[in-house]
Amino acid sequence: MRYISTRGQRPALHFEDAVMMGLAPDGGLYVPESWPQWSPDALRSLRGCSFQEVAVRVLAPFVTPSLSEAELRTLVDRAYASFDHPDIAPVSQLGDVWLLELFHGPTLAFKDVALQLLGQLFDHFLARRGSHATVLGATSGDTGSAAIAGCRGRSNLDIVILHPHGRTSAVQRRQMTTVADANVHNFALEGTFDDCQAIVKQLFNEPETRARHNLCAVNSINTARVLAQMVYYFTVAVRLGAPETQVQFCVPTGNFGDVLAGHWARKMGVPMAPLVIATNSNDILARTLETGAYRVAASGGAAGADAVRPTLSPSMDILVSSNFERLLFELYDNDPAALRARMAALAAGGFELGAAPLARLRAGFVAGRTDDAQTLACIGRTYREHGVLVDPHTAVALDVAARLGPQPHPVVVLATAHPAKFPDAVAEATGVTPPLPGFLADLFDRPERFEVLPAEADAVRAALADTST
Repeated sequence: MRYISTRGQRPALHFEDAVMMGLAPDGGLYVPESWPQWSPDALRSLRGCSFQEVAVRVLAPFVTPSLSEAELRTLVDRAYASFDHPDIAPVSQLGDVWLLELFHGPTLAFKDVALQLLGQLFDHFLARRGSHATVLGATSGDTGSAAIAGCRGRSNLDIVILHPHGRTSAVQRRQMTTVADANVHNFALEGTFDDCQAIVKQLFNEPETRARHNLCAVNSINTARVLAQMVYYFTVAVRLGAPETQVQFCVPTGNFGDVLAGHWARKMGVPMAPLVIATNSNDILARTLETGAYRVAASGGAAGADAVRPTLSPSMDILVSSNFERLLFELYDNDPAALRARMAALAAGGFELGAAPLARLRAGFVAGRTDDAQTLACIGRTYREHGVLVDPHTAVALDVAARLGPQPHPVVVLATAHPAKFPDAVAEATGVTPPLPGFLADLFDRPERFEVLPAEADAVRAALADTST
């Protein structure tokens, strides 16, 4: 398998180089050059398989020739050894929908599914190369802690995470800032997640900075992140009746990576009804489906940092969805010139998709939004009716899924975080404060270690230099 840049101005790479490169030097995102197809019989053969076995079988074509199947199996087994449920991503019924629990990893969020594996991949490839690298990432809440958990304590790797100061939950922040390993560096930027993400992309696009620190990408701009997330779409679809039955997934999202993983699984043959994009008040994706325009602010609204509204679901407080670029590339027939023109227009405010790309988008996706009041109401309703506590991000998706009405196929809502990561919102809605698991019970007693920086590339570049000394 080879990987090509959405911007089309760099040569194709094998898996190892695409993973270690992260963001393409032309500013694009790497995507697989082709898509292995799963027949109905092949999907049936996954019945009864463990999550780990499905991961090996689904990912094997994408990692060849960079990894042998035996090497992949070893890395997969190591990655999921820290999960507290034997199914890794169990599914349970909740009224008229199914709940896919993606919070059984070490940091209680769906990001663990991909980032535990990505940490193993980094370690394996760096050891093979005999080199040192710096992982640089931005987080709106969960990616940072999951990336740190996957990379902490590794002698050939430093990890630098940028998070928006004061815009994550206290649990999310402390899961990052209380990690004492010397190779972990946390910086709180006085801005939004979009500021953090933009600075990460800028530094990756500076050849001198990138080479000096041997930068690796941990955000979902790294194609390995999205590929790893495809696995639970396979496991759940098969468990709920695929290939004879199609499944509909409702995904809370800000950066579009988790939804894209479902779309990629669908491209490979997993039968799905249109994927449901669930957004909070930062609703660029829902507006795009409704209006046919991909714009950083609603008509007449402000652009820039002020356009990002802080919500009870902070991991989705994102203005520009990076992974949507990968889908746009596909919607424009894999034409890098067309994609480059649209991304340039986005930098100036936005663009109209056009009739044919919009029709393709609407054929595969639907969207809805949920504000904070609706989120709290959904958390409370879910607890009253089912005795189940859910976090605000999951509640956004549950609320959007409820508006779909009765469906002839199973509807699966992705539960992307443990409710204890957002205790204030859950307590406000239910009167119950969800406890942290035992291994995190002392989280608020642990000392924090982070530095506050202005949201400026120069400040982050200087801080990067300090981590290397």
